[in-house]
Amino acid sequence: MAAAQLKIGRIRYANLFPIFYMLERAAGSAAYEFIEGVPSSLNRLVREGMVDISPSSSIEYLRHSETYTLLDGHSISSFGPVVSILLFSRRPIETLDSLPVLASSQSETSVALLEIVLRKFYDLTCQVKTSSEPLSKAIESHTAYLLIGDDALREALRWPKLHIYDLGEIWYKTTGLPFVFALWIARKDCGKDNPRAFEQFRADLDFAKREGLKNLRKIAKDYPSKDLLADEEFVAYWQGISYDFGDEHKKGLALFRKYAEELKLL
Repeated sequence: MAAAQLKIGRIRYANLFPIFYMLERAAGSAAYEFIEGVPSSLNRLVREGMVDISPSSSIEYLRHSETYTLLDGHSISSFGPVVSILLFSRRPIETLDSLPVLASSQSETSVALLEIVLRKFYDLTCQVKTSSEPLSKAIESHTAYLLIGDDALREALRWPKLHIYDLGEIWYKTTGLPFVFALWIARKDCGKDNPRAFEQFRADLDFAKREGLKNLRKIAKDYPSKDLLADEEFVAYWQGISYDFGDEHKKGLALFRKYAEELKLL
């Protein structure tokens, strides 16, 4: 009897495009069923057992680490600007005290990071509320709005008069450590129930990262949303992301956990 296909969460943001581009071409990739969603929805699906393995919000792993196996060596992180986690504001960030701030409902890690930036780094008291409204509508009634992923990349080009803050840059300048936005996690029962397929996926993911980073210019030509960035801008964007998960990343994640615990975000 053939083993069931592994269900792999797939986020269609540009930041993960090189990984999934190569993962689909990896040996054994026919064994996978890709299930698409934004980070917040995939967090729920992997937690509930509807997805076996997924790139998921780092805060999902911190909140439920007993449920997951971490695929070491892989993350979505930044040592400085990440370019696609952006706070758009009609006022300077230091003047936002006591004002409500919106954050994309697609995110969980970035919402927690925003809380840390506002409360820990700027000593501001703001009510952060999630929203699915477009920036053009939300910014009429709210002073600031955090967007992530392709929405952030796209809107950054349209609002030159707004203050735009890169949360990855603020974190790195303040802490000297990378920020880990997402981790590749698997349900623990996945590795136990289907160990051969699980190990094959590990190998395919290693291949995807290695070959993806070698072929960014070729991959950029195949990115479907040509209106987002030019090919060379995509390459520069991907080169600014750290897809590894080494000692410095783990220190950054540990500090994120510390701050999140202090602010009761876990």
